[in-house]
Amino acid sequence: MTTAAARRYLMCRPTHFAVTYRINPWMDPTAPYDTALAIRQWENLRQTFLGLGHTVELIDPLPGLPDMVFAANGATVVDGKVFAVQFRDAERADEGPAYKAWFENAGFDVTDSKNTNEGEGDILLAGEVLLAGTGFRTAHAAHAEAQEVFGRPVITLQLVDPAYYHLDTALCVLDERNIAYLPAAFSPGSQAVLRRLFPDAVIATPEDAEVLGLNAVSDGRTVVLPVQATTLTAALQAAGYQTVGVDVSELRKAGGGPKCCTLEVRS
Repeated sequence: MTTAAARRYLMCRPTHFAVTYRINPWMDPTAPYDTALAIRQWENLRQTFLGLGHTVELIDPLPGLPDMVFAANGATVVDGKVFAVQFRDAERADEGPAYKAWFENAGFDVTDSKNTNEGEGDILLAGEVLLAGTGFRTAHAAHAEAQEVFGRPVITLQLVDPAYYHLDTALCVLDERNIAYLPAAFSPGSQAVLRRLFPDAVIATPEDAEVLGLNAVSDGRTVVLPVQATTLTAALQAAGYQTVGVDVSELRKAGGGPKCCTLEVRS
């Protein structure tokens, strides 16, 4: 476990949150949703980060983009470089330019993606390497692009369960040396790679994953995760991490948890 450092996060208030279409298995447009509750849960998450000493910046939510709250999909930011996104689904396409504009206005060097690529949903920094998911949203070709942009080795991981369509729903980077993950979400070869790279990883149960417990945010010491993931919480504490449970169950109706709402801005 590494020493916690203050992090810089970008978030988007779920002002226009809704579940009106279905682009992942979690979404049911026929089920009720509560935008006001989603906003309260999101605000509690934001306050949690502030209470841990982190900086939270905000991008303005745009009407007609109910999933814009899931800021992690807006870019990948490493070493002050921004790799822009290209969404698979037309319903989210306009989020990409909005996030790109925010970073350009903030003075970042932004590189466009030539292939489908959904940001930190599928590209996660783990120490010196990038763990990159493919199989549902981010194209394998985007992994090579990320390696060129960031000049860091990229480890491709094949996702096989539609319920865990982004890497950040099946794996959480805990610190520079360790992760938590659900083995069954990955192909046999990818499971073998993860065992080799992270022999001391925290292994999540299917029950933890089903409440998006792995869609968590860690600063190296404290892990912010869904309060419903009780077994994973205990396992993280046993491994020496502090935990803070948050309830973002309304946002889970669209397939998102704490990490989905949180894009780390690494200068």
